[in-house]
Amino acid sequence: MRHGLMLAACVGWTMAASTAVTAATPVKVAIDGASRAAPVTKYEYGMFIEPIGGLVARTLWAEMLDDRKFYYPVVAPAFDKPPPLNAEGRPGVSYRKWRPIGGDTAVTMDAKAPYVGTQSPVVVVDPAVRKGFSQSGIGVAKGKRYDGYLLLAGDPGAKVEAALVWGPGPNDRQVVALPAPGGDWRRAEIGFTPTVDAADARLEITGLGSGSFRVGAVSLMPADNIRGWRADTSAIARSLNSGMWRLPGGNFLSDWDWHGAIGPRDKRAPMFDHAWSAMQPNDIGMDEWLDLTRIIGVEPYVTVNAGLGDANSAAEEVEYLNGPATSTWGARRAANGHPEPYGVKFWNIGNEPYGWWQIGKTSLDYFMLKHNAFAEAMRAVDPTITLIGSGAMPDQGHPRGTKENASLESVAPKFGTEWDWTGGLLAKAWGNFDGISEHWYDQPEVRPNAPADAELMEYARSPSNQVRMKAEQWKIYQQRFPAMKDKKIFLSIDEYAYFGEVNLKSALAYAMVLQEMLRHTDFLTMAAFTTGASTMDIAPTAAVLNTTGQVFKLYGEHFGAGVVPVTVQGDAPQPEPRYPVGYNHPKVRAGSPTYPLDVIAGLSPDGKTLRIGVVNPTSTPQTLKLDLKSLALRSAGHKWVLSGASLKAANKVGAPAGVAITQSPAPRPGTSLVVSPISATVFEFPIDSAKR
Repeated sequence: MRHGLMLAACVGWTMAASTAVTAATPVKVAIDGASRAAPVTKYEYGMFIEPIGGLVARTLWAEMLDDRKFYYPVVAPAFDKPPPLNAEGRPGVSYRKWRPIGGDTAVTMDAKAPYVGTQSPVVVVDPAVRKGFSQSGIGVAKGKRYDGYLLLAGDPGAKVEAALVWGPGPNDRQVVALPAPGGDWRRAEIGFTPTVDAADARLEITGLGSGSFRVGAVSLMPADNIRGWRADTSAIARSLNSGMWRLPGGNFLSDWDWHGAIGPRDKRAPMFDHAWSAMQPNDIGMDEWLDLTRIIGVEPYVTVNAGLGDANSAAEEVEYLNGPATSTWGARRAANGHPEPYGVKFWNIGNEPYGWWQIGKTSLDYFMLKHNAFAEAMRAVDPTITLIGSGAMPDQGHPRGTKENASLESVAPKFGTEWDWTGGLLAKAWGNFDGISEHWYDQPEVRPNAPADAELMEYARSPSNQVRMKAEQWKIYQQRFPAMKDKKIFLSIDEYAYFGEVNLKSALAYAMVLQEMLRHTDFLTMAAFTTGASTMDIAPTAAVLNTTGQVFKLYGEHFGAGVVPVTVQGDAPQPEPRYPVGYNHPKVRAGSPTYPLDVIAGLSPDGKTLRIGVVNPTSTPQTLKLDLKSLALRSAGHKWVLSGASLKAANKVGAPAGVAITQSPAPRPGTSLVVSPISATVFEFPIDSAKR
């Protein structure tokens, strides 16, 4: 039998039987138009973003300078101190540093009267030797305008200038003479238009003359920035039609006080993020995050600090974002230039409080008290908000360093224990949440003895098994807590990722992840991929949609909000996965019973078309033998194929796209459809309404 050969190829890697998947026999696919699930919500293709070190500044935020408020002293490289390891034992994040010009002692740091934070640089000038400081490693594009400014103070005898330098020659620079400094801090504008592309330009701030000058803060951005956000990456993010972005969540949040990042950006003191052992300039606060969501056309989903944070601070954040301008914190928002409330609907209490790596980690029982206090305080400010509790199902919970391929049988004893934070919410915080958050991460394992197609299918299916494991456990919770269905408690998988290279191979895996999510729309109504910037290949001066982004674009456009999933059946169940225990891989069988293909189907929001999604993680074309129930197709349609020349094909800045979505006509299938190898394909056919 075909299925027997497939199973042998996948799990019997040491056998001398079949070593490749063939396309000899069509895959039977039954699609029942009368068996329908809940429509897809617009939040299914959401994104998660976290300022891990310079991640956001390097991708979405337009600021081109690191440490623009001088958290670190301006010293020669020999005097640098590496940041400490973080809680997980990872190296801290290093930044481009400001370096002295005119000798190692040309710059001192004023800690008595800094402009912001704990120190500001001071330069004692000389009439003959130019002194100051610079930062290199800046990427610039030929003919593009860059604007910025300095906060400057000092003696009128100091003749200060700023220069953008992109090469070794005397003409490889532009110089702006700054107004004479005075005793008070003054803003001095700068602007440059380089004549060549450069990956390692530098900004120099120097002076001659007499006396000294001080710099409080410096900024340089592309002139086309949109309220501080990059125009190119914002446009790409908008094209994803994500519906929702979760921000600014992650481990960072448990050590961040949102109060420190409101008001004028230059006066926000930089802070040290102990979660990632990284400095943050605090330029991106809640007003900036909310600006981003409006620029890219998505709803915000805000996580509050329940690590070192407290319920009162969370309630104040709700009031700042949602309160009227007559309220205490609404008035602060209005004073900061936003008189109208933002009206944030979705709120998440805490980020992974169950994790040993989390700042503020505590016990399940204690956090339930904390969650309830947060919920009551936040809803007292705005009773209309939708609250999402930070859960973790038993497959997530295990001692530090443990690696196990969890099964439903192996996690059964953990329900109701300290390892069951989702169950803890359901048992001890009922009424204080509307949905429950879950996170997962996966990474591929080396399978050296597997035939090529078998290895690819295991690779592609691995992360979708994480989704299936969550869905199977959710059904157990619904049995243990029947009120979940009446209350319509929903699941939000709002952090997930499959680590490794970003190429066509990983795109097939993400396509399977999205298809698995679409099988559970009755309760899985929100999801957020880590991170929004990970859908792009980003350089300092350009960006393109990468292969992961192509997957979100394909499914967001064709299986987006309002599409009604319908039941897909077959006679070839997915085989049991056989992973090495090198990471944590759930032992469930994600996918449709149409091995080696993964198939979903849905009706368009208007009910006039049938859409079929197929992932073919094999190197051969595959044929679907269709059995349509309660459906009749009226005519030919179209298909969209995401594929490339090889599994390693990728989309990179400055190179032709290796992976693309191609549209073409699709003949009326009759009883079969042909699917290209190593591809994700969406078919769309008009339905004969008279025969529905």
